[in-house]
Amino acid sequence: MSAEIVIIGSGFAARQLVKSIRQRDNAAPIRVIAADSGDEYSKPELSHVFSRRQRAEDLTRQPAAAWAESQNITLLPDTRVRAIDAANHLVRSDAGDFPYHKLVLATGALPMVPPISGRELMVTLNSQQDYRRCEAAVQQAKRVLLVGGGLIGAELAMDLQRAGKAVTVVDRSTHLLSTLLPPEIAARLQHALLKQGARLLFNNALCRLERHKDALVASFHQGEQLRVDAVICAIGLRPDVALAREAGLAVRQGIVVDDALTTSDGDIYALGDCAEIQGTVRPFLQPTTLAAVTLAKNLTGDAATLRLPTPLIRVKTPDMPLHLAGETADPALNWEVSFSSSGMIARGVNREGDLRAFVVSEDHMPLAFSMLKSIRQDG
Repeated sequence: MSAEIVIIGSGFAARQLVKSIRQRDNAAPIRVIAADSGDEYSKPELSHVFSRRQRAEDLTRQPAAAWAESQNITLLPDTRVRAIDAANHLVRSDAGDFPYHKLVLATGALPMVPPISGRELMVTLNSQQDYRRCEAAVQQAKRVLLVGGGLIGAELAMDLQRAGKAVTVVDRSTHLLSTLLPPEIAARLQHALLKQGARLLFNNALCRLERHKDALVASFHQGEQLRVDAVICAIGLRPDVALAREAGLAVRQGIVVDDALTTSDGDIYALGDCAEIQGTVRPFLQPTTLAAVTLAKNLTGDAATLRLPTPLIRVKTPDMPLHLAGETADPALNWEVSFSSSGMIARGVNREGDLRAFVVSEDHMPLAFSMLKSIRQDG
């Protein structure tokens, strides 16, 4: 049997894993199969490309060949994996079949697009490749519709406003960041966007998109129509589990793994946006980094289990940045909120008065690290 560790994917999760393995073992054979170029870039920077006037290639931090050489790995860029033959320990790809000793799925997540007429006229911004395809159209657009007011939608809305564009955000919920924040906390961020000139359409949804001459005409459920130059869809991501499902691995929201990052097949692992860890998909950098360190230990002869602390989430809206942590969407929490010209401090406490969540903004963001230590995780 091959001694090679094969990793499918070359995003943040895969790179953190390679880095963690190499810190423990310089010689273990590693093959990385990437559907894209394999160049290193920072995905969070996609939220700021328009105000910074960045090109897609400006995001590249390290070319693929340089990364492969520095980490002593075999890299196959622009290669599609067609199937996993778990019984024979083979990965079948457009570049051939490759045996593995251990296989890691770091396939990430795919942007969701609503099944409406004209959906092909929307663009997404989930990767450098996505941005490269739509860069010219969105950079030149004067009027932009953002479908989705979640984390990415809010960040992009503020960036596009800062770039001088007329921005409209439409979302089915009652307020921005509805899966992360109660309405009274989200209101300050909404005010910041409105002050910039953005238009926010809540309790509404895009139902049709069509091209008319040089513009796109967006029709909404509440009957209104809007003419724009570009439409960006940011309604969320879904874990890319197709290969895992076809290989017979356990899949729910994501690829199900245990605390050692092992799937239902003992020689196959998963981490990053595609993995369901402890019953939840955790699409943030901190849990992915910790998972990569844990998995590297398990792939190099140790036995380690993943321990995840309460994650600190940063909302990168530069005119009103936020740090938040804990059970911020729990409707049972009582929120103690103070506002000032320097920002907001919001504490979410349970019936016993225990701190269960917090949100801090602007000048108060340094408080997040001490508050994080105060959140009780024992229920």
